[in-house]
Amino acid sequence: MDDKLFIIAIGGTGMRCLEAFVHLCAAGMFDNKTIDILTLDTDQSNGNKARVEGLIDLYNRIKTSDNSHEGGDSSANTFFSAKLNLFRFYTEYSEAERKTLKNLINTRTNTPENREDNRDLTDLFFDNNVQEFPLDHGYRAQTHLGSMLMYHGILEAAIKAKKGSKDVKDNDKELQEFIQLLYHNSANARVFVFGSVFGGTGASSIPVIPIALRDALKVLMEGKKELNLNKVMFGSTLLTDYFKFDLPDDQQRKKDRVIADASNFALNSQAALNFYNSDITVKQSYKRLYHIGWPASLKIDYSQGQAGNDVITGGKEQQNPCHVVELMCAAAAYDFFTTDDMKQPEAKYLYRSVEEGEGNKLRLTGASFVGEKDGLILEQKLGTMLSLAHLILSRYNGAQEGTDGTIEFLEDIKKRNVENYADIKDEQARQLDEYLKIYAYSIKNGQLAPGWLHQVKNTIDGSFIFSDEALSLETSILNKVDPGAIYKDEKYNWQEAGLFGKKADKRFDKFIEVFKSDDSNPTLDQGNSLKEKFLGHLYKAITKTQKTPHTNRG
Repeated sequence: MDDKLFIIAIGGTGMRCLEAFVHLCAAGMFDNKTIDILTLDTDQSNGNKARVEGLIDLYNRIKTSDNSHEGGDSSANTFFSAKLNLFRFYTEYSEAERKTLKNLINTRTNTPENREDNRDLTDLFFDNNVQEFPLDHGYRAQTHLGSMLMYHGILEAAIKAKKGSKDVKDNDKELQEFIQLLYHNSANARVFVFGSVFGGTGASSIPVIPIALRDALKVLMEGKKELNLNKVMFGSTLLTDYFKFDLPDDQQRKKDRVIADASNFALNSQAALNFYNSDITVKQSYKRLYHIGWPASLKIDYSQGQAGNDVITGGKEQQNPCHVVELMCAAAAYDFFTTDDMKQPEAKYLYRSVEEGEGNKLRLTGASFVGEKDGLILEQKLGTMLSLAHLILSRYNGAQEGTDGTIEFLEDIKKRNVENYADIKDEQARQLDEYLKIYAYSIKNGQLAPGWLHQVKNTIDGSFIFSDEALSLETSILNKVDPGAIYKDEKYNWQEAGLFGKKADKRFDKFIEVFKSDDSNPTLDQGNSLKEKFLGHLYKAITKTQKTPHTNRG
């Protein structure tokens, strides 16, 4: 029986790791898989949360053939091959009586005796600032508080969902559905958790998630059934600090009472790792813990706003750029979902070292992320997607505002007597353009807006799989990028057709030749709808035009 895959993304950093994971799915790294995804946060309005949920919605629109079959099916040897099901949950702190810890313990649903006991315990463990800061932007590195509140937030949602009262909200129902799916697939479930250990929400939640889900199921099943944590395999990232931001000024500290301080992130990471190494509950709940870090000298500065503005650590304005360590976390999920080594009784800690190239700069290859065995697969999958992006965005000008690259491509191949896809709707074609812009880049008012992969490369002080031109931040270079020559290593680039002319044109002519050949026709495993056939056809033509055969897992 195939394993059933689940992802839980927690907090702002967890959302960005999930973003990288979704792009791996779009590139075809999870063929024939259905993956159930839960986004979990205290901050309903968090910008990173909204961004990745919007990305998954777009992914599913691309896979949807009609309104009756939203999100399509899983497929193989094509783009967007995994089927993604999204569930959203957030702990509710927007109402006045739930805004702070002090308000929570004084809620009117408690008896006077309980309120008094709660106040005594709270005063013992938490100072006044911690009791009174607003909770709706996360736990602000107060992990001792966050673990307690996240655990009880999940149980509270289960209680409301079980009662079916008028207080039940959509996010409570989606959590209930996710937990029940996990239970029904517990015999072969693998659950990977994305989150950091240096901040607030992720660091608070990772230790309690397996226990909270188990106890929430007890509530939903009235104690008659239980999630067996000896069968369900949990894995997680232990992502330490990799960015920094300005210190908040005294005025913001006074207003917000408690706010995350980047100068404490390294100490937070050290304390968290010591906890994970010694806590028996964590060690028995998780099968694999992936320790992922970044050199202190290379931390990215995520400070936002001008002098006099607040430091942004939450809310809709928090939309940090993407970073290569988030791709490392997504690769850790790939390792967790594909490895057979899960028989140990306690958590296994893993890390991966990376190479240094010339001048002590990083040299990142596919093997740096997923090991030697699957390194070439990752390079080819990401590269196939990048070649498609440059084909549509660069060669057919889809990156420019007012130009529809996929529509232009469809019109071009029709002129070349390929009329199979004439019925693809303009809206469907534009959805692909939109995704490729998010994956690679777009140009707005003549200015470059780097997408995910370009942002990832921008965080690396060294080399990363693809040529510098293919991931340039200069519009004048990107406008001329050859979709068939994106790799640093020439042996992976496209074949050429003919003896005369520019190399880029000869490579493109070879691609068209392969695209028109019967060998590139889509097959049933790539999907049934016209859109799916088109994506499968593109995938086959690009991989067959490469000079090395495309490697597929299994």
